[in-house]
Amino acid sequence: MWTGIQWTGTVAAGVSDQFFTFGWPAEWHVVWYVMPTTVQPGAPQLDWDVAVERGDEGHCTYWITVTNLTTVPVDFEGRFAVLT
Repeated sequence: MWTGIQWTGTVAAGVSDQFFTFGWPAEWHVVWYVMPTTVQPGAPQLDWDVAVERGDEGHCTYWITVTNLTTVPVDFEGRFAVLT
């Protein structure tokens, strides 16, 4: 397995934003997740959902919707893990 950060972003208070990343080999098993970098203890800050598009014969586009569960903007990293 190997991991990385694909992008960083900010989601405004109480809203959802959609991000995408393309050109991923279709044969890879990729897991997407988000990690808040804004510190705010006491409750969950973010939720996310992943959808996938087969862009061509050998590649995928991932669409990640990130929802801010708080009343303040939250900075975060969009992370991935490629399972081997």
